[in-house]
Amino acid sequence: MKKGWKIGTGLMLASFLALSGCGGSEGTSESSSGDSGSDAGSGEKTYTIGVNQIVEHPSLDAALEGFKAALKEKGLEVEYDVQIAQGDQNNSQTIANNFVGDGVDLIFANSTPSAQSALNATTDIPIIFTSVTDPVGGGLVKSFEEPGANITGTTDTHPDAIPNTVKFIDENIDGTKVGMIYNSGEQNSVAQIDLVKKAMEGTDLEVVEASVSTSAEVKQAAESLVGKVDSLYVITDNTVVSALESVIGVASDNDLPLFVGELDSVERGGFAAYGFDYYDIGFEAGEMAVSILNGEKKASEIPVQYPQKLKLQINAKSAEEMGIEIKEEWKEEAEILE
Repeated sequence: MKKGWKIGTGLMLASFLALSGCGGSEGTSESSSGDSGSDAGSGEKTYTIGVNQIVEHPSLDAALEGFKAALKEKGLEVEYDVQIAQGDQNNSQTIANNFVGDGVDLIFANSTPSAQSALNATTDIPIIFTSVTDPVGGGLVKSFEEPGANITGTTDTHPDAIPNTVKFIDENIDGTKVGMIYNSGEQNSVAQIDLVKKAMEGTDLEVVEASVSTSAEVKQAAESLVGKVDSLYVITDNTVVSALESVIGVASDNDLPLFVGELDSVERGGFAAYGFDYYDIGFEAGEMAVSILNGEKKASEIPVQYPQKLKLQINAKSAEEMGIEIKEEWKEEAEILE
């Protein structure tokens, strides 16, 4: 009996050791897969990119599409962790901190608050931003030419966009009072308001401000301007743009020309904008990310880039609803959306 017990015990011990060996082999395989990506067999690395976006609206969404397209075009294997902060700066910071904790390969920050959160969270992980109006004033970069240690990207402000818009209003729209709704907590919006006021110097135009904190306040702010202004101008303010339809409704009901800061907002119902496609600046930001992930350049070696294309776009249907007659000379310069 004792001899049989010893044999049985030996067989059990051997079986236990065999199972332990299989478990150890499987753990090593999973770790290797995590280091080299899901396509480890092909020898290509799969990168993880954390996407921090302050809110969802067509312009920011288009920028993200462009960013992804650039990396796909270059053949990079990428897994995206897309997080939307719902307009909350605290959420944005938590998202950025989590990306750092997860050890992502790169952070794509889609908006000024998103980029500020990312830079607060890390000075090591590369950060590529877009949809940022004033990267220097926002404390993101030292200069366009020499951005900083781990951050660069594309701005959504063309130097001529605001001056051209102000000139158009001055030359073509009756009245001098221009209503502007914006979130005073967004640094990029404050910077744009200042640019508008500067562009109005030497004209009879004057800004009438209405400040909001959340998108739920936008309609009331627009209504508060009725009777006080002759036109409305919505810049690329994330809070207001996310609730643009409420401003469009007020403008249409009261025959107020609504100028906007981006072409996506013209398609949604704004009257006119000097703008560019956010897809393009997202794509350009994606090309920067490719250079960094491929080891060709560091973020500090890539200058911040302005939008490359600018055009005037007018929504004919919105013009009619806002009581505006489209002039023949506008058709020579503008792209008319029917």
